[in-house]
Amino acid sequence: MEKGSEEMGVQLPVEIDGEPDPDTAVIVALGCNDKGAWRDCREALEAALARFRTEGIDIVARSSWWSSAAWPDPTDPPFLNGVVIVRTDHDAHALMAALGRIEDAFGRQRSVANAPRTLDLDLIAYGRLTGDLDGLILPHPRARQRLFVMGPLAEIAPDWIEPESGRRAAELARTADVGRDARPTP
Repeated sequence: MEKGSEEMGVQLPVEIDGEPDPDTAVIVALGCNDKGAWRDCREALEAALARFRTEGIDIVARSSWWSSAAWPDPTDPPFLNGVVIVRTDHDAHALMAALGRIEDAFGRQRSVANAPRTLDLDLIAYGRLTGDLDGLILPHPRARQRLFVMGPLAEIAPDWIEPESGRRAAELARTADVGRDARPTP
């Protein structure tokens, strides 16, 4: 991080050495469109990332924050989204449980599908695991269609290969058809 950027509250993408190994990359998407108790969604998402470590999740790389209209109802508040590559000793199910605890701590309410939320944490991929693993479907079944996921992922790992389609993140970002208005925020 550049000197002084933390003091100004600016978060910069973390650089990683080379591409993540598709056999071991663990990818988590974050989203917020209800600031809850926080000043704004950016502050809520930054606080959520800070909480990862307490759950045994280390951030290896992170994207910038991307904004987009809410989907499927663009009259809901706009979203702020990002993607992180993490390292953890948790298996996929234990990681999902940890992500759920973080969401709960941030006041996540599960009312109706796609309702505004204070924090949404999705496990996009866990290495090369595929299929329905006792109710956990990997890779995330809709991630490759969403620019607000593939765009941020392509920032930090453009050559990461999605396990089911065999397509690279950069290509998926170009062809994603949900959230086409998604853009990095300043």
